[in-house]
Amino acid sequence: MKMEEHEKPCTQTKKECRSITFLILFQFLFSLVIVFYVQSFTLDSSFHPSSSPKAIFPQCKTEAGAWNQTKVIDALVDKLKQSVTFLPLKDLRFSESAMTGNTWFMSSLNDTLEENEAEHLYFPSEASRGRLLCLKGRDTSDGTKNSYALAWKESLPESAILLEGLTFISDTYFNHDNLWHGVSAAAPFVRWSMKNGCSRPSRWVLFHWGELRHKMGSWLGHLMQINYGDVKVEGFDKGDGPYCFEKALVMRHDTGAMGSESKLKAFDLLRCKARKFCGFNQVRRGIEVHERGLPLIKFTLLMRRGSRSFKNATAVREIFAKACAAVEGCQFDVVQSEDLSFCDQVLVMSKSDIVASPHGAQLTNMFFMDRNSSIMEFFPKGWLEHAGLGQYAHHWLANMSGMKHRGAWWDQNGQECPNPKDELQCFFFHKDGQVGHNKTYFTEWAKKVLHEVRQEKLEEATKRQVDDDRQLTTKTCAC
Repeated sequence: MKMEEHEKPCTQTKKECRSITFLILFQFLFSLVIVFYVQSFTLDSSFHPSSSPKAIFPQCKTEAGAWNQTKVIDALVDKLKQSVTFLPLKDLRFSESAMTGNTWFMSSLNDTLEENEAEHLYFPSEASRGRLLCLKGRDTSDGTKNSYALAWKESLPESAILLEGLTFISDTYFNHDNLWHGVSAAAPFVRWSMKNGCSRPSRWVLFHWGELRHKMGSWLGHLMQINYGDVKVEGFDKGDGPYCFEKALVMRHDTGAMGSESKLKAFDLLRCKARKFCGFNQVRRGIEVHERGLPLIKFTLLMRRGSRSFKNATAVREIFAKACAAVEGCQFDVVQSEDLSFCDQVLVMSKSDIVASPHGAQLTNMFFMDRNSSIMEFFPKGWLEHAGLGQYAHHWLANMSGMKHRGAWWDQNGQECPNPKDELQCFFFHKDGQVGHNKTYFTEWAKKVLHEVRQEKLEEATKRQVDDDRQLTTKTCAC
């Protein structure tokens, strides 16, 4: 009898039984549609902001007992919120290869690669399946304590703060204070902006090894302000977050895979913007000549105090002044780099054809010079043997910005390293040493460079007769 009672409902009319079966099947299929839609709708909504989970389902005016679709959707969205997983910004598994191969910053995400452009990440995008980037934590000494995650806009993690507009996020292995390292980290953003409608960020977020930084160096700050206007460096002052970004561009390889032409265009724009801001309204200088019609050559000796300064600055000044005086049309000037404001630096370099200077941050200003201008660089004793690749930084910058690095001189005289087998100790021993001089070598070197520059200026004068400088201005300062 019990079995008969249990089976009784199914022994009713065939019509009623079919109705119950159909209703159960429909409920099951409808639930599957909801789950599928909630997991995928945000990819479409990134391109159609008006889309929402509820928009696709018209309001049902069902009789009592029908399911409440809004509650089902809300429950599923809540589950998506809870499923957002934060990972450490700094992945120690890649600490030995942080600058090559797989980066340790946001290590689970693959870069977008475009031919001859810097590797980057952009959110939301097809690669992120329409999800936004979210960051949590603001530790300044341990990048593993800061974290990142991806989430759809409609299902951001609990207590998340949505930061509107475009955010530029930069992580560098070095820092944003140093002129050379700072501009190397910023140049890819400048180039990306040029390719994307001169886009300007609403904020910067800066990291070093995944550790939050609250500011960039003064020089770099001026340069970026000139290019983008007043843009704050985000400090996440409303707590640890999470903070999610409406749009975010992430660069973590500095200039990375940027091709030479892309680098030249980025530095052309930076040069143009800085010159215009500082009152030097020429994309490039015209050919200047003296009374006999020969081209003028402006030779600048850019000095520095303290570390890597010349031991005998007076002797060095006299050597180059004499070499310049021997060439008709050469104008010689000596400038102390520490005494210059940002715009002073721009103007000095903009008006120079040749800059001779000890190795140091002041040489980063070289890209304010006209393309094909000349650089002469000097190093203290010990740098050639112990400084590694870093001593070639200004060679690289010259290539990136279209300058001609005319070589370097390494001092061979001075104190020896106490422990020559310890490379690192020897580097720090020699790092801040002073630079000597060699009168014969400096004289011949200057003579050679001045001769080459004069020949190039004569050839350039002929070429410029067919150039359209107005077209150059339009292209260079497009943003």
